[in-house]
Amino acid sequence: MMRIGLFILTNLAVMFIFGIVLSILGVDASSTSGLLIMAAIFGFGGAIISLLLSKTMALRAVGGQVIKQPQNAQEQWVIDIVRRQSELVNLQMPDVAIYKAPDMNAFATGARRNHSLVAVSTALLETMNRDEAEAVIAHEISHIANGDMVTMTLLQGVLNTFVIFISRILATFVAQAMSERNRGMSTMVYYIIVMVFEFVFGILASLIAMWFSRRREFYADAGAAKIVGAHKMIAALERLKVSYEPKEDASIMAFCINGAKKVKVSELFMSHPPLDKRIEALRHGTYLSKTENGQLVK
Repeated sequence: MMRIGLFILTNLAVMFIFGIVLSILGVDASSTSGLLIMAAIFGFGGAIISLLLSKTMALRAVGGQVIKQPQNAQEQWVIDIVRRQSELVNLQMPDVAIYKAPDMNAFATGARRNHSLVAVSTALLETMNRDEAEAVIAHEISHIANGDMVTMTLLQGVLNTFVIFISRILATFVAQAMSERNRGMSTMVYYIIVMVFEFVFGILASLIAMWFSRRREFYADAGAAKIVGAHKMIAALERLKVSYEPKEDASIMAFCINGAKKVKVSELFMSHPPLDKRIEALRHGTYLSKTENGQLVK
């Protein structure tokens, strides 16, 4: 019950902030165009802020530290691999971090291609051999080279805008119909209707986001195959089958090498394709013809 109350209060607070910002900008939220502008501001605003803070937030989420000066041979090896692969795809050297985790995983994030981060778990470095770990790093480098973080942010912004805009349009129609029957309706009921629509459309939006995320995993695998060879990438994916279930925060899971293994409801809600499908795509070269030097050919 407390969580429901907090959820309602949060939405009311957001609407209050909406009103202040729109007043400052001189936007009439009662009009369709004003509502669309409001939805776009907050739909893209949250996604862009998350992207700009992604490196700091990701490191804090996993407890990782950027390697400033390698302290051992393992750290030096990771640095050297990231530098070599970055040069192959014409990227500026990303920051490199190692974090403690029981699952074999790695992720990439950052607001720009040339201001990014590659983080690798200790379990991956301790369990995988050098060829497999090199392939995983190449997968993350491909995410960066393909600009997946920025593209995902733009998609999320569009989806957020859609959810906010359509939810309030439909809630207005419902509120008007209920007002005619009941001779008036409280503002609280209107916000509850908005939240119901946001929940429903949010699920639909997440399906689109997860579809895009799964597709980008195939391209990142193909990019890694271009950099280090398909056999190494396949070996790395085979090794991931015996890994623990990933524990990384949901906010960075989309660009991890390893996703959830168990299908809780449907594959449609998974950020990563099943490992067997990724391996099959590499063996058949399904996405290889669409990449060049680890980057997607536009």
